[in-house]
Amino acid sequence: MIHRKFFIVGLLTSFGICSHAFSQTKSKAVIDTELSSSRKKIDSLDKLLIEVLGSRQRVVREIGIYKKNNNIPPLQADRFKQVLDKTITVGTKQGLSPEFITEIMNAIHKESLRLEQ
Repeated sequence: MIHRKFFIVGLLTSFGICSHAFSQTKSKAVIDTELSSSRKKIDSLDKLLIEVLGSRQRVVREIGIYKKNNNIPPLQADRFKQVLDKTITVGTKQGLSPEFITEIMNAIHKESLRLEQ
């Protein structure tokens, strides 16, 4: 019975019918090697993303000082709506969902308000 099973699997594999099932048996080392280049790109982009967010937050601090010196409240709802609408437009052109952009911008805005206060 076991020999028969291996014979059938071998036969199907030789015809390419079961090749998908066996392609999933790659070792972690092989998978890591194959994904290494893409993972390095992601790491580089993550670093760039954090650097850009840091630059943005430094500008937010400047704005916070200006608002404080001029008695302007930190929360400017109309301005945030403008920023959100613009980023949703740009984000959707990059294939990002409006929900994802909204979530990211809400997190950034929350941190910006924290810095401004």
